[in-house]
Amino acid sequence: MSADAELEEALYQHVHALTVDIGPRAPFLGDGLARAACYIERALEEAGLGLERQRYQFHGLEVRNLIAAPEKAPACGDHLLVAAHYDSVPQSPGADDNASAVAVLLELARRFAATSAPIRFCAFTLEEPPAFHTRLQGSRVFVERLGPGLRRIKAALVLEMVGYTAPVQRYPAALRWLGYPERGDFLGLIGDFRSRALVRTLHGLLQAFGEPPVERLVVPCRGWLLPDVRLSDHAVFWDRGIPAVMLTDTAFYRNPHYHRPTDTIDTLDFPFMARLVRGLSFALLGLIRWQGLACGSSQACGRPGTGADA
Repeated sequence: MSADAELEEALYQHVHALTVDIGPRAPFLGDGLARAACYIERALEEAGLGLERQRYQFHGLEVRNLIAAPEKAPACGDHLLVAAHYDSVPQSPGADDNASAVAVLLELARRFAATSAPIRFCAFTLEEPPAFHTRLQGSRVFVERLGPGLRRIKAALVLEMVGYTAPVQRYPAALRWLGYPERGDFLGLIGDFRSRALVRTLHGLLQAFGEPPVERLVVPCRGWLLPDVRLSDHAVFWDRGIPAVMLTDTAFYRNPHYHRPTDTIDTLDFPFMARLVRGLSFALLGLIRWQGLACGSSQACGRPGTGADA
C-alpha cells in the first residue's frame, strides 16, 4: 500500500471509530462522548505524544479536553496550537462535524510525535450546543485555565469540518460577488483582523506546497459583522486577542448534511483530507520558522495542561 493510501486508510479508520463504532458524541446521550475521549487518548498515546487531560464538570457530568505535545517538545515556551472539537450534536454521527477534523488532528499529531516541534495538539470537548458560547464550552475552559500562559500561544489553527467537497459552493450574501470559486473543493482559511498576517502566511505556505486548494477571508470586528464565521472554537481566541484561523470546508454553505443524521462517513472525501494532512505538515514547519519559535525555553510559562491531571 502506498503512503497516500495508508494515510487515507488511517483517516478513514479514525472517522469510522468515532461515527460508526461510537456514533453521536453529546453529553447525557449514552457514553459516546466519553468513549470518543478514550479513543483520542489512546491514539495520541500510541503515537508517542505526551498527554494531559483537562477535566471539568458539566452539570454534574465529568468531561475533558485532551492536550498533547510531541515527545521532545519543550514543556514551556511559545508554541503553536492545533485544535479540533470531538463532540457532535445529539442527532448526528458527526462525520464532517467534526470527526473529519479530529482525524486530521490525530494524523498531524502522529507525524510530529517524535520531534521537538513547539506545537500543542488539543481535542476540545463541548463545542456544540448546549455548551456553545457558554463558560463551559471546552475551548473557553481551556483558555480560562491557561491564564497568563495564553500569550504563549503564538498562533491557533482550529480545524472545523474539513472533509466534505461538492460540485457547487454557496456563500453568504456579503461574499457572493467577491470572486471565490464556484466549486466546493477548497479549504477555507478564516481569520479576524488581528490574525491577518497569520492567514496570509498560512495561505502562502499551503499554496507553495500545492495542496489542498485554499481560499482566505479576513473579517473585521472579530467576525461580529458576519456572525456565521464565529461558529467554532477559534472565536474564543479572537476574543482574547490571540491570532487564530479557522480551517474549514465552509460547513452549511457547502455540506447539506450539517447537524443531520445524514452526516455520515460515506459522504466524506478522504483524499481531500489526506491532502490537508500533507499540506499542514509542511505549513506548520513554515509557521514555526515564521514565528521564530525556539525548541526550548527557560522562562516560566503557563502550560496548556495547567489545572489538568496527567
